[in-house]
Amino acid sequence: MSGTHNSNDLAQGLKQRHVTMLSIAGVIGAGLFVGSGHAIAAAGPAVLLAYAAAGTLVVLVMRMLGEMAVASPDTGSFSTYADKAIGHWAGFTIGWLYWWFWVLVIPLEANAAATILHAWFPDVAIWVFTLVITLLLTATNLFSVKNYGEFEFWFALLKVVAIIGFIILGLAAVFGFLPNSQVSGVSHLFDTQGFMPNGLGAVLAAMLTTMFSFMGTEIVTIAAAESKDPGKQISRATNSVIWRIFLFYLVSIFLVVALVPWNSSELAEVGSYQTVLNLMGVPNAKLIVDIVVLIAVTSCLNSALYTSSRMLFSLSKRGDAPAVAQRTTSSGTPYVAVVLSTAAAFLTVIANYVAPAAVFEFLLASSGAIALLVYLVIAVSQLRMRRQRMARGEKIAFKMWLFPGLTWATIVFIVGILTVMLIRPDHRIEIIATGLLSIAVVAAGLLVARKRKAEVAGRVALNN
Repeated sequence: MSGTHNSNDLAQGLKQRHVTMLSIAGVIGAGLFVGSGHAIAAAGPAVLLAYAAAGTLVVLVMRMLGEMAVASPDTGSFSTYADKAIGHWAGFTIGWLYWWFWVLVIPLEANAAATILHAWFPDVAIWVFTLVITLLLTATNLFSVKNYGEFEFWFALLKVVAIIGFIILGLAAVFGFLPNSQVSGVSHLFDTQGFMPNGLGAVLAAMLTTMFSFMGTEIVTIAAAESKDPGKQISRATNSVIWRIFLFYLVSIFLVVALVPWNSSELAEVGSYQTVLNLMGVPNAKLIVDIVVLIAVTSCLNSALYTSSRMLFSLSKRGDAPAVAQRTTSSGTPYVAVVLSTAAAFLTVIANYVAPAAVFEFLLASSGAIALLVYLVIAVSQLRMRRQRMARGEKIAFKMWLFPGLTWATIVFIVGILTVMLIRPDHRIEIIATGLLSIAVVAAGLLVARKRKAEVAGRVALNN
């Protein structure tokens, strides 16, 4: 397993269909199938506005990231661009925070998968399933990036089939074509205390919940660096974000709020998809949704392992993580980075059992605002990089729309959401947790940088 490549440490093992499928559905996790129920219960039918706003933000951010990634594909993606555009501290901080975000996702998704399996096989403890699932996926990630791509291709394909199936059934129910359905029409959009029963504040709160179901769209720019012709793959994937968000999120959530009263207690308890399927008279609705969620969660876990290891690898290449993390196998897999990321995830699992619940909740709270911070960094980097490139007279192949107006609007919008989170007592903890975590990461980074400078200075002195 030794032997490091000199040319490009990562193999270009992802095929076009892998990258396409990864960009279409790689990040659709339990958030859409189960979590959307909580958002609907909070905001009512107006949750559609929350999904539309969060979706628009993701489309704009992806366009900006696409512009930078097409110009210089890099496994470190936005962390590398932040390093160049804003400063070393920014690339270092956002890289480590993003790594942390995905390391936290690993135990969460593994636990969600284990809970479903435990319901089917009650004799096996949840922690055993968590352990087995994580180890299996770590093994597939260790062999080669082709394995990750292949796994993800089939997982994502099954998710797409499931969502499209749901949309077809939902439309049939709306138009009254389903004979056994207890629901039809779209009257529930307005007939239960109106379209926005809990006011704009509830829509804002729901938007924060929906943000997480979108997080991970940017993985495709990390993965594209491991494919042939990354520029073409990235521009394709970025363009597909628009119809994908519209179809998978807006259309399917529209069907849920049209067919089920938003204040139905089942939405938050059972999950939105299952509630609708039950009312449509679909046999074995629970089993179907459980299987789809299990696939979705395993796929998210797979992506979390992949992404955290690639970000760690990139940080290592830039001298911001232990040098050992850049070692690759003969097939071009950064095996040390994979193992270190999984090990960190196992530590969080242990912390979850050993430490008081408050500690884990605090760590978890940080993940929400990290998504917004990543988006903010991408927007600021794009603003600066475009200006640098224009000053050098470079031709820009893939452009952000209406520059710089839309970029500034995005920055203002994200800062606005972060401010609202700070003001709202139910989200303040997230901002505080992320703030403290960021300060800790920056401080650690400055210490490492200072130590390295001292070492270099020492070597220069010795040579002279």
